[in-house]
Amino acid sequence: MSTHRLRREEITAPQARPLYQLRVHRHSPSDQELEVWQLPSPSTPNLTTPRRVAGLRGRNLELIEHRVLRRLKAAKVDTTGVLIGAEVRHNLDEDLALMLGLLFRLLAPMRDRDNMRACADGVEAMAREEAAYWLGMALHRKNPRRVLTALRFLLTEPKH
Repeated sequence: MSTHRLRREEITAPQARPLYQLRVHRHSPSDQELEVWQLPSPSTPNLTTPRRVAGLRGRNLELIEHRVLRRLKAAKVDTTGVLIGAEVRHNLDEDLALMLGLLFRLLAPMRDRDNMRACADGVEAMAREEAAYWLGMALHRKNPRRVLTALRFLLTEPKH
C-alpha cells in the first residue's frame, strides 16, 4: 500500500473540507471591514499559509451589510461587540464563504448603487456550484478582473 493511499484513508470527512474564516476588523464606530480567508487544511495541500479570498469595507459594505448580517446570523456568527482596533475571527462553512467571497470580490470596485443591488441579488440567487465556479475563475485566472467584469455584465440589466 502506498503512502498516498494510506494518507488519504487517515483523513476523515470533516477534515477533508476546505476551511474558511471570517475576519471582522472595526476601524471606528461606523467603519467595519469584513474579510474571508481560506485556511490550510488536508483538502488544500497546496495552501501552506492562510490566503485572503476577498474583503469589503466602507460604503460598498454599508449598502449590502443587512444582507450579509442576515446570512451571518443564520450561521450563528456574531459581528457585533467588536472593539475599535480589534479583530475577531469566526469559522465559516464552505457555502457561506463561497457566497461572501464572490459577493465581496464582485462589489469591491463598483460605484453604481443600482448595479450593486442587482449584482448582490444575482449572487444570492446563485446555486452553490455556480458561485464556486465564478469564485474559482476569479481566484485562479490570469486576468480575474475580466471574469468579474463579465459576471457584472451578466447580472446587471443594460440601461436603455
